[in-house]
Amino acid sequence: MTAAAVGLSHSPLIGKNDPEADVLARVGKAVDGAKAFVRDFDPELVVLYAPDHYNGFFYKEMPPFCLATEAHAVGDFGSQAGPLSVDTDAARALAQGVLDRGVDLTVSARMTVDHGFAQPLEVLFGGIDRVPVVPVFVNGVATPLGPVSRIRALGTAVGEAAAALDRRVLFLASGGLSHDPPVPVLDGAPPRVADALIEGRPPTPEQRAKGEQRVVQAGRDYAAGSTAMIPVNPAWDNRLLDHLENGELAEFDSWTVAGMAREGGGSAHEVRSWIAAFASLAATGPYAMTSRFYEPIPAWIAGFAVATARER
Repeated sequence: MTAAAVGLSHSPLIGKNDPEADVLARVGKAVDGAKAFVRDFDPELVVLYAPDHYNGFFYKEMPPFCLATEAHAVGDFGSQAGPLSVDTDAARALAQGVLDRGVDLTVSARMTVDHGFAQPLEVLFGGIDRVPVVPVFVNGVATPLGPVSRIRALGTAVGEAAAALDRRVLFLASGGLSHDPPVPVLDGAPPRVADALIEGRPPTPEQRAKGEQRVVQAGRDYAAGSTAMIPVNPAWDNRLLDHLENGELAEFDSWTVAGMAREGGGSAHEVRSWIAAFASLAATGPYAMTSRFYEPIPAWIAGFAVATARER
């Protein structure tokens, strides 16, 4: 087996509420570098770790993580809708391998995913159906959230199971870093909102458009400084990237749910996808981070990062 990893932030505001041209140019250069890295590695399989934003997973059943043997994207915020090219045989093999290693894994035979999964596939591969993929949902929004050590255990088990496939496997992380967008929470929600968060009734096109416009406006307010959202935290973001670059993954075991939210914002838990992906790579052997980019981008309500790594 040959393994590599890419971490790529996503944002529903890309293309809708963009920063200055020079910031976009720096982001574009970093993304182009990641695309070249992926082309050079030429993966035969992508294991994609990503969160959900109450489009596929709801409080009626909310697993800490879940692997899909089939997946369909809803097409929110202008992302591509339709089926992902899930490698069902590989997905089943990885699921069994993870369970055999003592990690209690939920499996979905028909997962619904959103822009968190679609964006990295569109950016790096040109579409959601261009590469064989195993989608792995990692909860980064809905409380209660478990300890980060279990996410690292998940990533390690997936990496060890993937080694038995004898293929070129790219572990791809989507999300983060620090950000605090207006995501609804169940505690204290009015009955109509609580019911939607629990039952997962799909919004009408009008409701979805209205909700997406609220996020766009929140990004504009955030960039203008007229908001109570927790600021992007470059120091925290770079501490995370330092640990990933240095292979210090056990350091994350001491990170607490409350501490992560306090320093990085309510949605900073999306960095769990990065921790899982790099734990998967580390499980195949020592690795080196080959590129690292970071930029705080208030217009996208995000600390935006791109990183690539491969086996030494």
